[in-house]
Amino acid sequence: MIFVTVGTTDFDALVQAMDFLAPQLNEEVEIQIGRGGYEPRHCSWFRFSPSLEPYYERADVVVAHGGLGTIMEVLRRGGKLIGVANPDRYDQHQEDLLSYLAEEGYLIWCRDLASLPDELHRVRGMTFQRYRSPECHVHDVIAEFLGSV
Repeated sequence: MIFVTVGTTDFDALVQAMDFLAPQLNEEVEIQIGRGGYEPRHCSWFRFSPSLEPYYERADVVVAHGGLGTIMEVLRRGGKLIGVANPDRYDQHQEDLLSYLAEEGYLIWCRDLASLPDELHRVRGMTFQRYRSPECHVHDVIAEFLGSV
């Protein structure tokens, strides 16, 4: 199963692209469409869910907007991930995040929705780096600050 998620906002371009591709794929496609206006015609969809974990568990591939929370949830699970930056966001933070994570070998960054069919084919044969959260030292910084006060 391919699971597509756009988070809590809207990303109709991604939803439409996957809906268009769904009849050509030989597997189930399910899309979380958020606040989007486009409602898929060729696959299952829903707007929101208390948790996306059940969908991640069933998915062979996740196609997701470039939101940090979603990306980290999928990477921590070790799933195959194609990240797509939403161009309607006010800055380039999704591109920055996806660029870095793709360079490190954690995911495929789909820079153009026209290449999504190729990326869906390519992801099947790929092995990704297993994401490990970096060590957190914020407690050391706080202790040092408090010790200097």
